[in-house]
Amino acid sequence: MQHAVNEIEEEALRDPLQYAVASRDGDVMDLVRDALEAGRAQLAFQPIMTGGGKPQVAFYEGLVRLTDDAGRILPAAHFMPLIEETVMGRQIDCVTLDLAIKILVARPQLRLSVNLSARSIGDGEWRRILDHGLLHRAKPGDRLIFEISETSAMMLPENVIRFMAEMQPKGVAFALDGFGAGYTAFRHLKDFFFDLAKIDKSFIRGIHQNTDNQVLAEALITVARQFEMFSVADGVETAQEAAFLTGLGVDCLQGYHYGVPKFDL
Repeated sequence: MQHAVNEIEEEALRDPLQYAVASRDGDVMDLVRDALEAGRAQLAFQPIMTGGGKPQVAFYEGLVRLTDDAGRILPAAHFMPLIEETVMGRQIDCVTLDLAIKILVARPQLRLSVNLSARSIGDGEWRRILDHGLLHRAKPGDRLIFEISETSAMMLPENVIRFMAEMQPKGVAFALDGFGAGYTAFRHLKDFFFDLAKIDKSFIRGIHQNTDNQVLAEALITVARQFEMFSVADGVETAQEAAFLTGLGVDCLQGYHYGVPKFDL
């Protein structure tokens, strides 16, 4: 979350929804607590597109959005650094998973990814929501993707590996978020079971003009392919970036070039 301020500014400028910004950390915590207690949470959806000739939607990422009592959005980049290691962080994961399963059940053709902290894997309430949801006759597990950051995966690697081994026979897929920017040494990749690797947006911005990013992104795409992972370029903002990445052979692309997160699919 080191670019939290920039992310808040970007989302506020590019997403047409109005944002609420609190002045102190304590105010932020109160706003989040009130939103969770009042059930003011929903998912916004951003498309992940296929690379190649005519891009099509491969799946959507579901991003949790909380609102204050006036209906204004609380930017995730504003509150997640404060709550991700607290009980409220686990509550956010529970709410996100519950919303994801409900939309997957309601829309049998939808494939959806949601963010997951490794710490939530051992949370009893979170597991109850997941286990109950996977039993539904709509088989939401076949269309569910968990995105786990490099930092989170390496925090509790044994837990993550066991969880992956348990879930993948049930159809659940896994994406390594922020690939290349965290702490996952390549030698550890063989121990995990990631199906996708989302290349960190720091390597994507202006890639058509940045030779360093070109070399690094190509290397990450190659590593992903070697470990049988689909590669996703995150943070694609321009047609030039999209064209260059497609030329490198990236499998999927995500970013404001293809659309801001929206509540309606």
